[in-house]
Amino acid sequence: MSDTPPYGAGDDPLERVRAMIQFTPQARALGVEVTHIEKAKVRGRVPYKPELVGDPETGVIAGGVITAFLDQLCGTAAVAAMDEPTVVATIDLRIDYMRAAAPGKPVCAEAQCYKIGKNVAFVRAVAFEDTPDNPIAHAVSTFMVSPNRKPGANLRTRKPKP
Repeated sequence: MSDTPPYGAGDDPLERVRAMIQFTPQARALGVEVTHIEKAKVRGRVPYKPELVGDPETGVIAGGVITAFLDQLCGTAAVAAMDEPTVVATIDLRIDYMRAAAPGKPVCAEAQCYKIGKNVAFVRAVAFEDTPDNPIAHAVSTFMVSPNRKPGANLRTRKPKP
């Protein structure tokens, strides 16, 4: 098996992003699904699962799940903004939580890359259940863009120097 993620899963951007998400173990564990993609904008969801609950008494999904989901979706929006997709890494992620997620409901989110430069991408996102006008959380993030690296290059095993 190759150590390069299946980013080239056809020419369909949605399929390419879905393949990228499925290559990420954390996204797989959370059940992250990409539901819509367009240039620089991505929508997705995390299904409600008992193993994601942070407070068993209330049934509310853990805040860390929402953080990881927003980080993943923001990075995906940064990649979706690129003419030639490449590796991104989170530089900064700020999340303002407005309220707890509703127990028993999936968490949805929209992320948009509003500026991409040679080295840095800037992304905003909102997490919600039904509509973005009742947010669970807002996120603002920046990502390092690696213009000279192929997707998956950071995953290759390097031999230590003698």
